[in-house]
Amino acid sequence: MPRLLLIDDDEHLGPPLAAYLQRSGFELVQATRPSAGLERLRGGHFEAVILDVMLPEMDGFETCRAIRRESTVPVIMLTARGEVMDRVVGLELGADDYLPKPFEPRELLARLQTVLRRTAAAPVAKGRLAFEGLTIDLDRREVRLQGAPQEGEKGEQGERLVDLTGTEFELLALLAGTPGKVFSRDDILTRLRGHAAEDIASRAVDILVSRLRRKLEPLDLIRTLRNAGYVFAGVRA
Repeated sequence: MPRLLLIDDDEHLGPPLAAYLQRSGFELVQATRPSAGLERLRGGHFEAVILDVMLPEMDGFETCRAIRRESTVPVIMLTARGEVMDRVVGLELGADDYLPKPFEPRELLARLQTVLRRTAAAPVAKGRLAFEGLTIDLDRREVRLQGAPQEGEKGEQGERLVDLTGTEFELLALLAGTPGKVFSRDDILTRLRGHAAEDIASRAVDILVSRLRRKLEPLDLIRTLRNAGYVFAGVRA
């Protein structure tokens, strides 16, 4: 049974949510403190993390940052009152999705299923995409930049393995699958998330693209077309 980790200090939230998710085949484990949640994450395999923003010890943003230093596990953040800045900051730190509190368990389940489906499913194109300075292994879900590996990163001599979250990989695979094609922000959000744009859609996509660009530096592969969207500008090797 797929396991989910809930990091939320509301002890009354876990049991009913666990009972609801169990009906859909998920096991939910709750940690009420970030330190306990990080320890559980290191000690066992989880398919996704549901992370509250308001926490003791450290807030959800710092916890998300700690998770991203060690893992690419999908993270859905719970943002109190649906504050836009909470969502923006969470996405900037590497969260895969957000859900305002209070929420309906059915909506959380739908977002979990979408994130997990996106993470598990390989892109339509199989094999390997090769560009000048960049290779994308669609089967292994690995991205490598040509050049000397950075300190602490694994890879063959002359190349660097890029550490991407599942959502970042899906975005890169989408854009690189058809170089030169312009994808609007709504196109990207619908393809990656599975539903139409919301109030923060444009900002969410911009944050995701910005994060991906930083990880692909010094290559300049994703171009912005004003009032149109984004296009992959890599040259096939």
